[in-house]
Amino acid sequence: MAGSAGSGRRTSSGRAANLKQVPGKKKTAVRDYYDYNLLAAVILLTCFGLVMLYSTSAYEASRDFGSDTYFFARQAVISIASFIMLLIGSQIDYHWYISWSGVLYTISIILLVATKFIGRTINGARRWIYIGPVSFQPAELAKLAIILFLPFYIINKSREEMDTFRTPALIMFFGGLSAFCTYVFTDNLSTAIIILGIAMILTFIVHPRTRPFVALLIAGLAALAGFILFVVPRLVESSGSFRLTRIQVWRDPEAFAAEGGYQVMQALYAIGSGGFFGKGLGNSAQKLGALPEAQNDMIFSIICEELGVFGAVIVIGLFIFLLYRLFFIAQNAPDLLGSLIASGIFIHISLQVLLNIAVVINLIPTTGITLPFVSYGGTSILFLMAEMMVALSISKQITFR
Repeated sequence: MAGSAGSGRRTSSGRAANLKQVPGKKKTAVRDYYDYNLLAAVILLTCFGLVMLYSTSAYEASRDFGSDTYFFARQAVISIASFIMLLIGSQIDYHWYISWSGVLYTISIILLVATKFIGRTINGARRWIYIGPVSFQPAELAKLAIILFLPFYIINKSREEMDTFRTPALIMFFGGLSAFCTYVFTDNLSTAIIILGIAMILTFIVHPRTRPFVALLIAGLAALAGFILFVVPRLVESSGSFRLTRIQVWRDPEAFAAEGGYQVMQALYAIGSGGFFGKGLGNSAQKLGALPEAQNDMIFSIICEELGVFGAVIVIGLFIFLLYRLFFIAQNAPDLLGSLIASGIFIHISLQVLLNIAVVINLIPTTGITLPFVSYGGTSILFLMAEMMVALSISKQITFR
């Protein structure tokens, strides 16, 4: 994804400003860039998310909290504050953020470990740390930390060092440590998978050879298939692990309705009943108690029910456009560091969107992954905006001649 700025690429996708004369050349303009298209994608996704959040959560919020805007108001306030942070922070050179990446990574590890001991349990999971009335999930900070820290580590290594075993192993160690702490101390397997995925794909991008990764991928998929088909059915009965049970639920949700298949089936009912254009905004039946906490992981099913296939295509199209802009920034970043950071953000968003939609339509077992910018979650929206802030800061350093 690495690219060179100032190589004569097109300028139609951004706004030109601050024309400057290049020393030693006549009539050559250097155009400073700022990706307003990415900014527009963030605004559209956030606004769409708030509309769907209100539609999805109004009934449950009114029933449980006495106000149909309980979830909407909280998310709107955090979204606005985070967006202001994005606008201000994107004006700061991203190299300054990177200078703190090691500290941020260390803090994220400490907070992940601390969650086990001082965190608060909500819905059976100890993932939140409370500081007075404010709560946050350290696992969300861990994603941002790994996106900033790994590129900082990689750029200090030569091509020859990358072609050895030691350097890729260390990159995976840092990613694996963060993923391990996320899983062990916060019991958050989905975020651990995403963090490990970011580390693995970044390693693949910078590694000079491809064949070892292809071999590892094929071997990993074969091992996973064998585990699911032959090992899981035997282990479920003896161990009683809820994660193994989820695999059984995924394979046959009707037969395991009491163990978790009920939620999956309700989500599929919502998707199937939406048709092409849906029942209309606000007219979902599944959100009226049939699909518990639909505003979180399963909000995509309500989008399909109320807006149909048309609405699903629109929201997926917005995500594709946002990912395209991140890809553009990664290609045109002024240095390898900026390219790798934008690539890390691209990997995170794409993995989370794919995994969330795959869970909702029952392509993979339930993992508890939210839909970026759309699902309810203040910590999630805060750190997503922080990632977009850094991406826009990188875009501001792009120049075109």
